[in-house]
Amino acid sequence: MINLLNKNVVGIEMSGIRKIANKVDRSPDIINLTFGQPNFPTPEYVKEAGVKAIIDNQNAYTETAGLYELRVAACNYVRDNYNLSYRPEDEIIVTTGASEALDLAFRTILEEGSEVILPVPIYPGYEPLIKLCNAVPVYVDTTNSDFKLTASLIEEHITEKTRCVLLPYPSNPLGTILSEKEVLEIAKVLEDKKIFIVADEVYSELIYDEKHFSIGAIPTLKDKTIIINGLSKSHSMTGWRIGFAFAPSYLIDQFYKIHSFNSICPSTISQYAAVEALRQGAYTEEVLAMKKEYERRKDFAYRRIKEMGLEVVEPKGAFYIFPSIKSTGLSSMDFAMNLLEQEKVAVIPGSSFSDYGEGYIRISYAQSMEDLVKGLDGIERFLHSIKAVK
Repeated sequence: MINLLNKNVVGIEMSGIRKIANKVDRSPDIINLTFGQPNFPTPEYVKEAGVKAIIDNQNAYTETAGLYELRVAACNYVRDNYNLSYRPEDEIIVTTGASEALDLAFRTILEEGSEVILPVPIYPGYEPLIKLCNAVPVYVDTTNSDFKLTASLIEEHITEKTRCVLLPYPSNPLGTILSEKEVLEIAKVLEDKKIFIVADEVYSELIYDEKHFSIGAIPTLKDKTIIINGLSKSHSMTGWRIGFAFAPSYLIDQFYKIHSFNSICPSTISQYAAVEALRQGAYTEEVLAMKKEYERRKDFAYRRIKEMGLEVVEPKGAFYIFPSIKSTGLSSMDFAMNLLEQEKVAVIPGSSFSDYGEGYIRISYAQSMEDLVKGLDGIERFLHSIKAVK
């Protein structure tokens, strides 16, 4: 009967992230440096808002586009932090996490044969959504451009079938960001072309040395730009499942139709909690403490990895670092599996982030400093053991 199933669904492969995670889940003594799951609790004021919503019996459906007060709070938030101008009435939709927002965007703008330009290495969650639309991912190798999708690289890959350019910055798995200058250069290439821009900015609050600059702030591009964001990373709310899509009203109208038959609305309790998260903003003591701690872990991980003799680009955002392990002679999957078996330290093989990630591993420093120290110690011992065999 499997031959009767949707070939696009059957063709989706389990990600390398999940392959490693399945082994980690069965072994509680493993140091887990894999998931992009903040180890901080959700801020107290957010939890209290969720509890209040439960006590107040806020257990009915909300408006399909999301609570109006949440849409107002979200539009105010991106206006104040990123200079983005969106109307709460018709230029935002609240989704079940940023993943649903991406799905709505791709299903609306793509059709069979459409091409999507995307930088690699890249988070593996985009490709299946594109292929489910019978569209074609066009991979752009960024390993020689400091892991950045540049204006010139985009221009080289544009064809008559190009429907969309994906800008996933700050980047998972790389930790790279685009500066304002780099975003403006990309804008110049795209401003006169009938090409959509999907900017996944879910890590936008986790930038360490400068301010995030959103391509959605460029007026000439607003009519074809979709901004994806959410609260999972900035407020340690992964399980609350609140995401946002900001876009011109003609696009939101189409997102609404899919969303209404897909999930109707995100969790009502989570939406009320999200209102409080956004009203309090990005500069509360709890949120700033998380960001400061991520930066401390980033600095530590970068220094230790350099001391081990591995080549690595210093991350400027998110909470991942992506060192090269090419010098070991091992494939990234063999490196990850052998490290797991020998040192009980779990990392993600770079091949999980496209073929262009081969020769690298992803380390998440969203874990505690204690686990990060133990994990990096284990990686160092493993590297020494490889050299001893050679």
